[in-house]
Amino acid sequence: MTAGNNGANTPEDDDPFGYLYEDGQASGAQSPRQGGYGYPPVAQPGVPRTSYNQVRAVGERQYGQQAPPQQPYGGPSAQYAAPETYPGGAPAGHAPQQPGGIAPGGSGKGGPNTKGLLIGAVAVVLVVLVGIGAMLLTNQDNDKDRKKDEATSSQGPSDQVEESPKPEQTTGTEAPAELPKQNAATLKLGGSATVDQSIKGAEGPNGSYVTGFNAVGSSVTWKAAMAEGGKYRLTVRYAIPAEDANATLTVNGKPNPQPIGLKNFISSSDSDWEKNWQTTWAPVDLIKGENEISISCQEGNQCDVILDWLEVTSANG
Repeated sequence: MTAGNNGANTPEDDDPFGYLYEDGQASGAQSPRQGGYGYPPVAQPGVPRTSYNQVRAVGERQYGQQAPPQQPYGGPSAQYAAPETYPGGAPAGHAPQQPGGIAPGGSGKGGPNTKGLLIGAVAVVLVVLVGIGAMLLTNQDNDKDRKKDEATSSQGPSDQVEESPKPEQTTGTEAPAELPKQNAATLKLGGSATVDQSIKGAEGPNGSYVTGFNAVGSSVTWKAAMAEGGKYRLTVRYAIPAEDANATLTVNGKPNPQPIGLKNFISSSDSDWEKNWQTTWAPVDLIKGENEISISCQEGNQCDVILDWLEVTSANG
């Protein structure tokens, strides 16, 4: 046995579907050469058995065409036709729907329409964002209205709110009142006392000072106004010819128990008046308001002195 030749009478004669041909054979029909409806094809020696169905090339079948005329039962050359060409067959021109909703001739991609799903998802997200934004704006407006209502209910209308009074600023310690000071040349002079400018170093107006004080009855009188009464010091700036001096101190008409000392505190040996300017002080009791302070040359005083200015200072200074 060679390739392509399975012998003359091989299993072709053993057809399990032979009973299907009995009706045609019983009616006296003759088997066509190529076989037909009700007959198997005739075996030919040396030719392999072929398919019972006639194979057609792709594209030969025509949809929607008129079915060929039916051959009489047992007639010659009966050919197989597509089911849709027979009456009551499959409808022509309608291809089955492809999975995923894609018609024939479409993109050919299976599965759901991802582009449509993506557009729908984006639309849903936009709707959610718009809703959130509207909610936030509504909450802000409600907060503003609530705060405005609170301010109106607690303080009256907003355009009539009064500013709260500011607390007064206070300091722990008040600054001490300025104590009075007066140039001797501007004071009330008595006796032989007079104003001069010949000796340098005086701090009065244009270097002026009080001289001629060395005679009994000479005096300078000062009316000093005090903000508070109490114990103070009377400070005097003076000059001497390197020798100690003193004078009588009177406060509000009462002579001080001790004279005011005008000593040579700088221990100068030069009798030049210009080189002997210095200061001294004496305790005084002053009252609130105006006080009269007087320095005079009385019996028993050594009054060879010139006076520059008088000042009230603190008792603790």
